[in-house]
Amino acid sequence: MPATAQSHQPRRRRRTSRLLVAAATVVTAGALAAAALPASASTGADARDHGGHGKGHGRYQDVQLLSFNDLHGNLEPPAGSSGRVTEVQPDGTTKTIDAGGIEYLATHLREARKGNRYSITAAGGDMVGASPLLSGLFHDEPTIEALNKLDLDVTSVGNHEFDEGARELARLQNGGCHPTDGCYTDKEFEGADFPYLAANVLDEKTGKPLLKPYWVWKQRGVKVGFIGVTLEGTPNIVSAEGVKGLQFKDEVETINKYAKELQRQGVKSIVALIHEGGFPASSSYNYDCDSPGAGDGISGPIVDIAKNITPQVDALVTGHTHNAYVCTIPDPAGNPRMVTSASSFGRLYTDTTLTYDRATGDIARTSVKSANHVVTRDVPKAPDMTRLIDRWSTLAAPIGNRPIGYVSADIDRNGTESPLGDLIADAQFAYGKTQDPETDLALMNPGGIRAPLTYAASGAEGDGVVTYAEGFTVQPFANTVNLKDYTGAQLVQVLKEQVSGPNEASPKILQISSGLTYTLDLTKSGADRVVTDSIRLNGAPIDPTATYRVASNSFLAGGGDGFTTLGEGTNELVGADDLAAFEQYLTANSSATDPITPPAADRITVVQ
Repeated sequence: MPATAQSHQPRRRRRTSRLLVAAATVVTAGALAAAALPASASTGADARDHGGHGKGHGRYQDVQLLSFNDLHGNLEPPAGSSGRVTEVQPDGTTKTIDAGGIEYLATHLREARKGNRYSITAAGGDMVGASPLLSGLFHDEPTIEALNKLDLDVTSVGNHEFDEGARELARLQNGGCHPTDGCYTDKEFEGADFPYLAANVLDEKTGKPLLKPYWVWKQRGVKVGFIGVTLEGTPNIVSAEGVKGLQFKDEVETINKYAKELQRQGVKSIVALIHEGGFPASSSYNYDCDSPGAGDGISGPIVDIAKNITPQVDALVTGHTHNAYVCTIPDPAGNPRMVTSASSFGRLYTDTTLTYDRATGDIARTSVKSANHVVTRDVPKAPDMTRLIDRWSTLAAPIGNRPIGYVSADIDRNGTESPLGDLIADAQFAYGKTQDPETDLALMNPGGIRAPLTYAASGAEGDGVVTYAEGFTVQPFANTVNLKDYTGAQLVQVLKEQVSGPNEASPKILQISSGLTYTLDLTKSGADRVVTDSIRLNGAPIDPTATYRVASNSFLAGGGDGFTTLGEGTNELVGADDLAAFEQYLTANSSATDPITPPAADRITVVQ
């Protein structure tokens, strides 16, 4: 797909019939505090012409923008905390709601589109990658197929779209059977019938965008342009092989560049799809982000990005941080602009109303409204999505249903140090000892732990049984467990890199194996938050000049997630994949009568 072909007419829609259901969605709303909707705005069929703006058209036209982000191939309803959202109640208390699942997301989106002739569905990246076995086992072809059925119009790339490299991303876009695994069915994979946008991802050799930088939606004289970018720091959080030969440019500079290009083409209504996000002050999806002032309830990278993107861009759909928010953040001209994110895993979707002014071709920014809606599971399942899941599940079942271990309760991944993080680190430490008895400890990156282990059965396996599919969902990256030597001084530096350098603003606290302990003092700043004198291995202080053998996954061993010192280790031994190590540990250390209990998560002492 040539990078210069940035716009085309919308493809023929598949929405020949829609589900006639009353989707009981739970809603939160955020609206720009200014003028009300123009009186002539239309939300459904074309308004009648009263001002010479085209036969059968009024001056103002409401355009519905439905958006979501960070689906990560979660076709089936996510388990445990990954499948719930928190809702704040009128009295200030909170409750959790089960949410997500492509069968329900399809129903909710199709219901939301009813009566909206001008409706666009867009996404903020990470549609694939780090996916559960149902999608990940087949290189995410099932997810692309589901998104086609969902009538997704456009998405930006995210960092996880590069997990398997640029060639695999091109295959997801254009189709064709996998170069190694071939075709999974008797039909060749057709690829995405929606464009992936990658405006700030350049081919090092040509200097041109890897995929389209932007795309224009057109409907009866209404034009809305979409620019898609991923975070500039993608190379720091993706394996080096996945981003080989690519450059990732600044998000703001890239969006501003292509906004000017769209303006020159006469496209004045512009939405940026940005795979970078923020951190709201509350975990409740319906928290008022603008209380007490515009954007006051959100922090993180997206705030500075939003404040510097040209006012020519009318709204920002964001992602990456897996948080939920609907905020207004002032643009460089001081005018409020909507910035949204719909959590992750298909648990929410955002419904934004953009009022298009046919006289100017621009969005009436003072009339923008937006709300996050829960993808509840109390609506009928979309039959076409059920058939899709059943078809791929049949292919995956012989592999996915195999038991690999037993747990006595949910083992969660939440917290600075999590029970599941400890369990995985212990598994990699045990595996490392089988490869080299001199192995001293193991380190695990929290971002590599994608889901909790739940006690309740996901299928017919029975409560407490961990299946291969569940293990795959926890660790889907196919990293290897590598051993490297480090000096004690380097080991201390690794721990300090959790809270300094690129990780200073958003710490990445490594999960550690049994025997390693230290204090994390969050009242301090930067590297000082790791109390050096508190670091102990099996009760003994770290010797700066001694050599320590450390197990970690290949992503960390390569210096990923900002841990450059881990990339400097020596005497490397490459082992089996991390899921195999996890499976071996669960099988060896648990049984139906003696299941694993959740670790105490007491290795890091946190001072706040």
